[in-house]
Amino acid sequence: MHILVLHGPNLNLLGRREPEIYGSLSLVEIDQRLQAQATELAVQVTCRQSNHEGVLVDWIQQALGEFQGLLINPGAYTHTSLAIADAIRGTGLPTVEVHLSNIYARENYRHHSWIAPVAIGQISGLGGASYRWGLAALVQYCQEHQSRKLS
Repeated sequence: MHILVLHGPNLNLLGRREPEIYGSLSLVEIDQRLQAQATELAVQVTCRQSNHEGVLVDWIQQALGEFQGLLINPGAYTHTSLAIADAIRGTGLPTVEVHLSNIYARENYRHHSWIAPVAIGQISGLGGASYRWGLAALVQYCQEHQSRKLS
């Protein structure tokens, strides 16, 4: 099983950007932890980051046939991007949305996610653990649904 991990805008600044909100882990450290966890789960992960909405949409569309699931932290695009939501919906890729901070405990404009309705689940507010639990949940979901298809 191969999982695509997408990080949205400004996540390349993790570790330096508002550590009181996003924590002290860098994006490299998050990706390294996901790679180690993937090895434990006997799956592959490919991690990518872009500040550009169209690039994220292209990667989601290109995931068909290569990846079995999508773990995404859309960053600020969570609250604005119908294009990313439509790409996820269009591919039908099982998707888990993650956020380092609790978007529901922050500014009102962060309380709405365009991604949540097209995702199988959302994990937020648990720092780097949001990614870890998101990956574990996504892998379990994909394994369960693949085994149902086979039986």
